[in-house]
Amino acid sequence: KISFGLFEKSRHRPFLIGVSGGTASGKSTVCAKIMELLGQNKVDHRQRKVAIISQDSFYKVLTPDQKAKALKGQYNFDHPEAFDNELMYKTLKDVAEGNVVEVPTYDFVTHSRLEDTITFYPADVVLFEGILVFYPQKVREMFHMKLFVDTDSDVRLSRRVLRDMSRGRDLDQILNQYTTFVKPAFEEFCLPTKKYADVIIPRGVDNMVAINLIVQHIQDILNGDICKWQRGSTNGRGFKRGSAEPSDLQNGATNPPLKRVLLEPSSRPH
Repeated sequence: KISFGLFEKSRHRPFLIGVSGGTASGKSTVCAKIMELLGQNKVDHRQRKVAIISQDSFYKVLTPDQKAKALKGQYNFDHPEAFDNELMYKTLKDVAEGNVVEVPTYDFVTHSRLEDTITFYPADVVLFEGILVFYPQKVREMFHMKLFVDTDSDVRLSRRVLRDMSRGRDLDQILNQYTTFVKPAFEEFCLPTKKYADVIIPRGVDNMVAINLIVQHIQDILNGDICKWQRGSTNGRGFKRGSAEPSDLQNGATNPPLKRVLLEPSSRPH
């Protein structure tokens, strides 16, 4: 057992859920809504049973030249090479093993990784969200469930424009970055990973039917036999996944372990 101050818990493997989708598709909003419906959003991070980690925490440290391009909107943050995939995998592996880990923090204003880290405590269920969380195979295969937030491209673009303009960015720069980097990267790297999803959520957080089914499934995991799904796992992959139907969320359940966690969805870099 590992002791956390007044808390003590056995080291079980958590139930890992990957949440992917295009930029401004509503991934972090969906995760936040799931946390809210489970009553986990206002719980102290050391006592949470459900927690969120964002792929945005794992952007690479930029060189001076890359940073200069980023400040002009000329750096591709949507490419797989923009992420420190080895650090992401190592961190997620530690999370999967029930360890307390230090998650990096990234400053999207200066485009740099900060010295300060965020302590992530074990949780029963961990949501790992980001545009390319299904792209690296060894990361993708760690998830016991994979969700893809599927939002209309026009809606995503309008959200992105409004968001970035509120940050004081120039409209021409926003649109140029979208057409040059964001849209092509989505079509080449993100969209093809949709085929790996067990559950697709059209319209994001507006689709409360799908979200409620997922919340019920997570609740079943939290309330059930925590060893059940582990017995069906291989190398931490969990139960066999196919093309899931909404009814599957209500019937089958699996279970996790660990016990509390940290980290909220991060603000977006672009």
